[in-house]
Amino acid sequence: MAPAAVVSTMPAAPPVQARSFGARRVIAFIAMVFGMFMAILDTQIVSASLAEIQAGLSASADEVSWVQTAYLVAEVIMIPLSGFLSRAFSTRVVFVASAAGFTLASMLCATSGTINEMIFWRTLQGFIGGGMFPTVFSTASRSFRAKSNR
Repeated sequence: MAPAAVVSTMPAAPPVQARSFGARRVIAFIAMVFGMFMAILDTQIVSASLAEIQAGLSASADEVSWVQTAYLVAEVIMIPLSGFLSRAFSTRVVFVASAAGFTLASMLCATSGTINEMIFWRTLQGFIGGGMFPTVFSTASRSFRAKSNR
């Protein structure tokens, strides 16, 4: 005698399908990651060259520490604000404005002749550039999730 077959009355969960990503989407995301990488690299370069900045601008150790501190404080303020701005204007607009503003502020940092100018431009750079991080992660989350059949 053959054993009786067991029939399940539970419906099977729909399979998760792989999603194909267009080349345009992937290229745009790589460009965004590159911009974010440049902001991270900038922070590391400034950290490693604080002594040279101090010597070049004839600043005290207390003054030159504000170059890094002002950048980081401004960046931390912008990170939660970027969520609101992304909803108001779009993630694309916020990222492009952040990347362009970060680049402009970087050029202005290079023209600083005093420690006060450097602190001001670094603060602006941190605030504007702070919008890049959340927009890149938001884009990754929305663009590259698996497609469900539901």
